Amino acid sequence: MDMFDQVQEVLDKLRPYLQRDGGDVQLVDVEDGVVKLRLMGACGSCPSSTITLKAGIERALLEEVPGIKEVQQVF
Repeated sequence: MDMFDQVQEVLDKLRPYLQRDGGDVQLVDVEDGVVKLRLMGACGSCPSSTITLKAGIERALLEEVPGIKEVQQVF
């Protein structure tokens, strides 16, 4: 399983929590350990989206996928 698939697997576990709040996340790219995500729905316009991205999603990815360095939000 490559890094993209590993990241997708972790996001699939987190997705129900985002959807419960009316949001979602889309994996755009994984390059050199940098994960690029697009926050959608309520997450795209939520003032807490940066916290969700860094504290929630990034932390989970750093713990579960070897080689991940950071998560960036793309619009």
